[in-house]
Amino acid sequence: MNKLKTSFEFIAVIRHLLKWTALVIPVSLIVGSLVALFLWLLDQATQFRWQYEWLLFLLPLAGIAIHFLYKLWGKNSEAGNNLIMDEIHEPGGGVPARMAPLVLITTIITHLFGGSAGREGTAVQIGGSMANMLGRWFNLSKPDTRIILMTGIAAGFGAVFGTPITGAIFALEVLAIGRIKYDALIPCLIAAVFADIVCSAWSIHHTQYHILFHHSDASIVPFLHFDFLLLSKVIIAGIAFGLSGYLFATLSHTIKQQANRFIPTHKWLIPVIGAGIIIVLTYILGTRDYLGLGVTSKDPNGISIVNAFKANGVTNLSWFWKLLFTAITLGTGFKGGEVTPLFFIGAALGNTLALYMGAPVDLFAGIGFIAVFAAATNTPLACTLMGIELFGTDNVLYFAVACFTAYYFSGHSGIYTSQRIAVAKAGIKKRAKRQEN
Repeated sequence: MNKLKTSFEFIAVIRHLLKWTALVIPVSLIVGSLVALFLWLLDQATQFRWQYEWLLFLLPLAGIAIHFLYKLWGKNSEAGNNLIMDEIHEPGGGVPARMAPLVLITTIITHLFGGSAGREGTAVQIGGSMANMLGRWFNLSKPDTRIILMTGIAAGFGAVFGTPITGAIFALEVLAIGRIKYDALIPCLIAAVFADIVCSAWSIHHTQYHILFHHSDASIVPFLHFDFLLLSKVIIAGIAFGLSGYLFATLSHTIKQQANRFIPTHKWLIPVIGAGIIIVLTYILGTRDYLGLGVTSKDPNGISIVNAFKANGVTNLSWFWKLLFTAITLGTGFKGGEVTPLFFIGAALGNTLALYMGAPVDLFAGIGFIAVFAAATNTPLACTLMGIELFGTDNVLYFAVACFTAYYFSGHSGIYTSQRIAVAKAGIKKRAKRQEN
């Protein structure tokens, strides 16, 4: 009897894998291709902006255009990632297919004219909207719709950063603080891996980051196989990364709320004012390095994520300026993601902390890169895996300690307002607005 039961379970597993492989392959093909197009257009827009710096003065007009594009055709697409997460929690309302072209076009507009934004949000929205469209075509049930939406998130995230394992776990972990449901694990992994392959097949190359630091096995305590002093510094840095993630999420939400409060009508004025502040700040600081993605700079020696891995590659306040520029850009209605700016904030802050604490600059830039992201999205497991996928396994202990510490010290804040609180963080008693069923 037990053998027969085992045989039926085995058959059910095989059927499940075949079913979701068949469903996910189309998702991966479409999302991987669209993300490849998006990344290519984003690179072209960045190069064009570097060549014609006067485009920054048209940022207010770009903001007006984005506002009316969403007002005329966006409907509920304006909610972005939060709409996808709400639909996963409670399928029924649907994610419009128009979200993909709208967010792609408006993100390119944001970057072309100098807004400080990222790309993850765009890729996730492309993934979610295309997955939902296919779900409707396949006439999927509500539970299956939930899973295919998660595969869309995984495909978009995995393809845009070239980190498929991170993409799969991120799609599972981001929905609710403190709880992961593994029913979509294999479909998300398949989606992320295939979408990354498809994106790469279009000759899209991701930026390579390197941590040259290698810990020594020598220790004054024989059974400790790590540098205790360095680990202590990582913990202190992790606290700072958590607080900066909290600051970014809180400031972004506050700017958006206050802008809508003080400008209840004529909403098109909000991006105009935001753009004006960006222009003024750019000229006060005397640099354009805080505009756009910030992965690289027009000046090879400029302030960027890549140069944050080098000693004196950024200033002491570079992390704060990027945080402020991005919070204003996204808080006043421009489009794009938050994650790449979070990478910038973390890497720059890590660089600064390393110099003050006498720690390896490249290691601290790397752990800041992933830990601020972990703090702002409440996804410490996915971010630890990202560290492994991007930087290798040599310093995985430091990656995990930094991400877990940052996660706890960011409180229950986060860049996604639809993220639920399933299990409160240790020592923090706070009632969730909405609990996961």
